[in-house]
Amino acid sequence: MRALFSVSDKTGVVEFARELESLGWEIIATGGTMKLLQDAGLKIINISEITGFPEICDGRVKTLHPKVHGALLGRRDLESHRAQLRENGIEYIDLVCVNLYPFRETIAKPDVTMEDAIEHIDIGGPSMLRSAAKNWADVTVVCNPANYSLIIDEIREHGNTTRETRLKLSAEAYTHTAEYDMMIATYMRAQAGLNEKLFLEYDLRQSLRYGENPHQSAKFYASAQKVPYSLATAEQLHGKELSYNNIQDANAALNIVREFKEPFCVGLKHMNPCGAATGKDVVEAWTKAYESDKVSIFGGIVAVNRELTREAAELMKPIFLEIIMAPSFSEGALEVLTTKKNLRLLKVDMETEAGEQMQYVSVNGGLLVQKQDIETKTVTPDMCVTAAKPSETQVEDMNFGWRIVKHVKSNAIVVVGDGHTFGVGAGQMNRVGSARIALEQAKEALAAEGKDILSAGLTLASDGFFPFDDSVELAAQYGIKAIVQPGGSVRDEDSIKKADECGITMLFTGMRHFKH
Repeated sequence: MRALFSVSDKTGVVEFARELESLGWEIIATGGTMKLLQDAGLKIINISEITGFPEICDGRVKTLHPKVHGALLGRRDLESHRAQLRENGIEYIDLVCVNLYPFRETIAKPDVTMEDAIEHIDIGGPSMLRSAAKNWADVTVVCNPANYSLIIDEIREHGNTTRETRLKLSAEAYTHTAEYDMMIATYMRAQAGLNEKLFLEYDLRQSLRYGENPHQSAKFYASAQKVPYSLATAEQLHGKELSYNNIQDANAALNIVREFKEPFCVGLKHMNPCGAATGKDVVEAWTKAYESDKVSIFGGIVAVNRELTREAAELMKPIFLEIIMAPSFSEGALEVLTTKKNLRLLKVDMETEAGEQMQYVSVNGGLLVQKQDIETKTVTPDMCVTAAKPSETQVEDMNFGWRIVKHVKSNAIVVVGDGHTFGVGAGQMNRVGSARIALEQAKEALAAEGKDILSAGLTLASDGFFPFDDSVELAAQYGIKAIVQPGGSVRDEDSIKKADECGITMLFTGMRHFKH
C-alpha cells in the first residue's frame, strides 16, 4: 500500500505518516513535506522518483503527471485500467494526504500584493484531491488532520479504511476544493471588477429544534469571517440551546449595543427594543432600561456593553429573561444567574475591529445584499431647522434617540429623555400611528412615576421623514419639546412651520434609517 503526502498544514502529519509506515505502507512525499518526514527519521520516496521528472517552475509543477494521477484514478475493478497501468509502469497510490496553500491567510494580510496572492494558488494539490476523491471506492483522501486518528484506527482494524469512511472523506475533499476555488474566484473577480456572481461560505454551527414556528425546520450557519457582536462566535456559558427566534432577537440586540461606547443596556422583544438606557455603570443602565417598560421585557433579551456584575445580576434575576449577553460576566454574576436553569448567558466579543460588513436577506428564489447600516450621524445643533434652538441636554437626548430609533422596525418612533426610552412605536403602516403608540406608552410610564408628560420635556426621534405635519402636532399635544428626524419630505416646510407654532426645536440629520 502506498500513501502520497503533500501538506501545507503540517499538524500531526509526522505522527500520521509514522503510524502508516509502521503498518507497512510506503510513503511518497513532495518538497517541504518530504524534508519534514525525512528529518523525523521516516523512509520517504521522493515524488520525482515516481514521475521520473524533476520539480520545475519553482515547484509549480511536480505532481501533474500520469504516474501520479493514473495511480489515483485507475479503477481496481476494471481489467482495462489495470492493464494500462501495468503497461505504463504505474503503481497504485492508495491514500492521498493533501491540504492546500494558505490562500485565505495570504489575502487576509493588509499589505498583500496580487503577485503574492497568485503564488499561493495551489494547482497540484486540488488536482490530487479531486482525483483521489473521484476514485473514493479504492482511494482514501484526507485533507483534514482531525481525521488522521480515525484512518489509522480503521487500517489497524480492517487493513484499510472502510467504504463508508472513504465516501465521507471524498465529500470532505470536494468541499475543501470547492471552498478553496470559491475564495480564489472571489478574490480574482474583485481584482477584475466583476460582480455578477456571489459566493458565500458558511459552516453549520448547530441544528435548531425548529424555526420561527414548530412546523419549520432550521439550522444556524456561521460565516468563516469572524466579526464582533456576532452570535456565531459567542460563547454560551449557561442555559439551554438557542432557538431560531432567540438568535434573531439576540442579533438585533447586539446591533443596538454596538451603537454605544458609554455604559449601556437594552431590553429587546421580537426584534424591537422595549427599553434602552445609558448610565454611569451597568447597574444604572439596567435600572433605567427596565423601568422604561417593565411589562414588555418579560420573556425578553438583555444585552449590556460592560462586564455584568453581581449587583446587576441580582437586579436581573427576579425577571423572567430568555438571554443575557455581555462582553464578560463576573464570577459573582455567574453564581447568581446560573441558578436559573434555562437562562442563556452569552459572552460576546464586543471589541474586535471589523471592516465593512454586508447583510444578506433571502427572498423567494433570490438574495438581497446590502452594506450593513452601521454608520450613524452624530446629531449636532447646526442641524436645527426651527426657530427654537436645542439645549445641550436636548442634543444629548436626540443623539440617544437617534441611535435607538434606527433599530426599531419602520415606521419607527421613539420617545426618550435623560438617556433612556419612555416609549417605542414600531412597525405601523403610517408614521402618526407609531408616534401615537410611543407617546401613549411614554405617558403611561411617567404616570406610573406620578409625573405628567406635558411637563416632562421629552424628545422624539423618527427613523424617516414626516410626510405631513400631523406627527409634529400630535407630539406637541403630549408636551414633546424636541424632535430629530431625517428630513427630506416635499412637505418639510409644513412640519417646520408646525414645530415653530408649537415651540418645538427640530433637527434634520439628512440620513434615514428604515428597518424592514
